[in-house]
Amino acid sequence: MLSDRKKLSDDLQEILDTQTNTWGIKVSNVEIRTIELTEDMIRAIAKQAEAERDRRAKIIHAEAEFQASQTLVNAAQILSRIPAAMQLRYLQTLTEIGSENNSTVIFPMPIDLVKPFLELMKKNTATPPVIAPKAAPPIAESEATPVQVPPSD
Repeated sequence: MLSDRKKLSDDLQEILDTQTNTWGIKVSNVEIRTIELTEDMIRAIAKQAEAERDRRAKIIHAEAEFQASQTLVNAAQILSRIPAAMQLRYLQTLTEIGSENNSTVIFPMPIDLVKPFLELMKKNTATPPVIAPKAAPPIAESEATPVQVPPSD
């Protein structure tokens, strides 16, 4: 109503023309300059405008969620194709946590990183090397030095 003043003026002119034409009066121009609204009408228009803003905000939020989920799907596909990428992302996250806070971070070690070391240790403990002690050469009497032991009281 407020935005279509020209159409309202034209419609009003047509209505007045048909009513006054029988009297020989021709309405040449109708112009609506001011529209006064009641408080109830103002509140109703404000509620409608607020509902429209909420609708737009929800649409924008839903589109952002959709884009974020698409990005996560793309990232998951890349990470699933390259196994080392997941470990690199894990280490990158730890780096970010460490740089933000000056604190100790306890994290589980991925088994893929530890597995080669565990297998190496298993191989070493399965067949321990046998090292025989070397026999000391016999001591000749001329090399032996006498040791004096003090008498005990």
